[in-house]
Amino acid sequence: METSSSTEFCLHSWGANSYGQLGQGHVDDQPEPRFSDITALQHKAVRTLTGGGGHSVVITANGEVLEKLYHTLQIYWLLPCLALPCLALLVVESLKDPVVSVAAGLRHSLAVTVSGCVYQWGTGLCSHAKRALSPRPVPPHLSSTVPSLVPGLDQKNVNMVTAGLAHCVCLTEDGDLFLWGSNKHGQLTSTEPFLSSPTLVKRSLLGGEKVVLVCSGWTHIVAQTESRRVYTWGRGDYGQLGRQTCHHAERQMIGPSAGSGNTVVSLPAEVKVLCGATQGGVSSPGAGTNMGCVATVPRATFFSRSSSLVSDLFSLAAEPDTLWQ
Repeated sequence: METSSSTEFCLHSWGANSYGQLGQGHVDDQPEPRFSDITALQHKAVRTLTGGGGHSVVITANGEVLEKLYHTLQIYWLLPCLALPCLALLVVESLKDPVVSVAAGLRHSLAVTVSGCVYQWGTGLCSHAKRALSPRPVPPHLSSTVPSLVPGLDQKNVNMVTAGLAHCVCLTEDGDLFLWGSNKHGQLTSTEPFLSSPTLVKRSLLGGEKVVLVCSGWTHIVAQTESRRVYTWGRGDYGQLGRQTCHHAERQMIGPSAGSGNTVVSLPAEVKVLCGATQGGVSSPGAGTNMGCVATVPRATFFSRSSSLVSDLFSLAAEPDTLWQ
C-alpha cells in the first residue's frame, strides 16, 4: 500500500484502543471507523501501515519509521508497573537507514533497512527468553526498547519481516526463511521451546523451493513458494491453517521441554486449493481468533500484510471511493 505525497488521504481506525494505538487522541475502544490524527504524516507518502497488540507502525516513502506505542514506567513505591499510553506518532530516530519492511508483534517490533539489516525492539519476548535461556543472559535484541541489530543475519540480504504473538520471521532475497522467538505451538519447526537467534527453515520442508511471500498470525505462519504453492504451519486449533491437520505426519511430540511438558513440532504442509494465489494476508484479532485472506484470481486489490495480534484495524482512503484495509 502506497500513497503519493501529493494525494490527499485520510486514515480511519477502529477496534481496541487501550494504549491509544488508533491515533484518535484518546484511549477508548472504537466500534466504528473514525478519523485518526495524521498531523505527523502531512506532506509524507505513506508506504506501509501495520498494527500490533497495543501499538502501530508506519513507514513513509523515504523509509522513515513512525510508531505509536505504550511506554512502561516503573513506579516502585506505588505500583510494580504502570503502562502509560502515548497518543502521538513518534519517529524512531535511532533507525538511520531507510526502512523497507516493518512488522508489529504483540509487544515487539521488527524493521528491515535498505541495507538488509534487521532490527528488533520491544520487551515482548524477554520473559520467554529468560525462562528458556536461564541462567544465560538474554540477548540485547530480545530486551531492548530501542532498535537493536538482530545477530546471525550477516550478508543474508533480508527484504521482509513479519511477526507473531511472540515470534519473528524474516525472508531473504534468496528466498530463505528465518524464524526465532517462542515456539510454544511448534511454529518455528524446531524441537526447542525458544530460539534466541534466527534459524533457517529447511527448504526441504517447503518442497525444495524458494519462499517469495510470508505472513504470520498469532501462532501460525503462511508462506508462498516460487511456484505459488501455499504452505501453512503452527497452531491450527481454530482452522486457521486452512486444511485438516494430521498429527502423525505433520506434528511430532519431542521429549520434555523446559516447563511446558512436551514440545510439539508443526511442519509446513501445502494447502493445495490455494495454489496460484495472487494476494494474501493473515491476522489474529485476539486470543483464539484467527483469519486468513487470499485472492486466487488477479485483480486490483490492496491487502494488509498484518503480522500478528491485530487488536486495531485500519483503512486508508487515498481517494473518496478507494478503501484499503
